[in-house]
Amino acid sequence: MKSFFENKGKNYALEITPLSEGYQVQFREKIVEVQLEYVADGQLTFILDGRKIDAYVSADGKRRWVSFGGQTWMLEKSSGAARESASGASSGRLLAPMPGQIRAVNVSEGEMVTKGQTLIVLEAMKMEIRIQAPRDGVVAKLAVEEGQTVEREELLVEVGEIDE
Repeated sequence: MKSFFENKGKNYALEITPLSEGYQVQFREKIVEVQLEYVADGQLTFILDGRKIDAYVSADGKRRWVSFGGQTWMLEKSSGAARESASGASSGRLLAPMPGQIRAVNVSEGEMVTKGQTLIVLEAMKMEIRIQAPRDGVVAKLAVEEGQTVEREELLVEVGEIDE
């Protein structure tokens, strides 16, 4: 089954083929085999390249939020041929992948951040989701504070480009 998704302005094709024990997943030029161990209430445990990985998925209509490895992606089903978007640049707007409570705010407005740095920790469905910087930049807007309850897709933080 081939599905098309959009994430941060880029379009992707994801092809999933059932196998006797698991699935074959093709993303771009890479093909991997995945064995599912556990699936329930938005949680998946799967084996990829001999490693056990826990992932969390929530859905709302055409949108899916997938969290694993300390990162969260919002994917939106799209139609048509999937190809890289010409725009390329992410907006830097980081949204809550699901409703939850802000457990930690590790940055402040105006602070320089590096790609992969944990900016905010969100607790949702008894799991911690680390919201990480998508690129090197500066915190242009911090929209939440520790202890605050947020809704799905609510703006958490915006990472802007570094002014030279």
